[in-house]
Amino acid sequence: TGKPKCIVHKAGGVLLKHWSEHLLHCDLGPGDRLMYFTTTGWMMWNWLVGGLASGVSLILYDGSPFHPKPSRLFDLADELQPNLFGVSAKFIEAAMKEGLRPRDTHDLSSIETITSTGSPLAPEGFDWVYDAVKPDIHLASFSGGTDICGCFVIGDPTSPVFQGEIQAPALGLDVAVFDDFGSRLKAGEQGELVCCNSFPSMPLEFWDDPDGAKYHDAYFGRFEGVWHHGDFAEWTSQGGMIISGRSDATLNPGGIRIGTAEIYRQVDAIDEVLESIVVGQQWQSDTRVILFVRLRDGLVLDDELTQKIRTQVREGASPRHVPSVVAQVPAIPRTRSGKLVELAVRDAVHGRTVKNVEAIDDPQALEHFRNHPKLTDIQ
Repeated sequence: TGKPKCIVHKAGGVLLKHWSEHLLHCDLGPGDRLMYFTTTGWMMWNWLVGGLASGVSLILYDGSPFHPKPSRLFDLADELQPNLFGVSAKFIEAAMKEGLRPRDTHDLSSIETITSTGSPLAPEGFDWVYDAVKPDIHLASFSGGTDICGCFVIGDPTSPVFQGEIQAPALGLDVAVFDDFGSRLKAGEQGELVCCNSFPSMPLEFWDDPDGAKYHDAYFGRFEGVWHHGDFAEWTSQGGMIISGRSDATLNPGGIRIGTAEIYRQVDAIDEVLESIVVGQQWQSDTRVILFVRLRDGLVLDDELTQKIRTQVREGASPRHVPSVVAQVPAIPRTRSGKLVELAVRDAVHGRTVKNVEAIDDPQALEHFRNHPKLTDIQ
């Protein structure tokens, strides 16, 4: 939720990008039905509407995906028979926490592809989809952005799905992972997600940027001539990709970079925790990891639950991932499209002004992080 960029997109370039993703990456075609749970303020709305160019019918839904009951989207899928059922990783996580098993309660015979985007889908999310939703579908995790109105890495209906991985780079994009010096990294090495070639859905320009300086600084200021997207990622030995969060939100305790998704995966396994957000706090000339959690109604974060969380993180990730502080909050802010606002929370923790609060669904929730009693020893 940094300062917004007023992007001018090319209609033809975006349309070509959507064609390739709908027809080839998602195996949709004329007569199919495309359902994606998205607000109109998210680029996935544009992606959804772009399906008309491929001859598919659209299923639109506006409102809470859990009202009047948690099975609402699956009820609609039974009624309207989509071929592609698209949701966010947050929805999958929430459905898991609710204990839903649509496979036992719904037909879902029309669904051939389930897509997930908005944030990294944890390996446990893959397990839940294949176990609790449908075993014979293509589960495709996506990652891209409003900046390109499409994906850098995406599903591949011709290849196996591996737990916790995004399957492949999008067609026509020379996607790579760079180190800090602009060299390509091998599988298993974490670094910056970049794209080394031009592609049709690059923005045409920014508003109020007559010399293109803002555009250049946003994407090409880090590596000259190479698009730097700002995700912390690594290739896998299968040729897929794991994204561990935003580069500017990565944690750096003791000079070691940690992706936030690595911690979320472990905390999501704690039944008492409904959702969490993790940030780095400047402390004693270093950075310490602060984990905020929202618990199930009626629960209080006591020493026993705090230790349970820390043990899960230590054993599931590593000792360096263990948060220095675990603190309870009643609400965790997200953007209107459901993404965690780690930078906004980090600014609130440090008493700084939060930029672009208009993009946050519940900006008042940020007040829970300012002067939190567990952080009063900041130095």
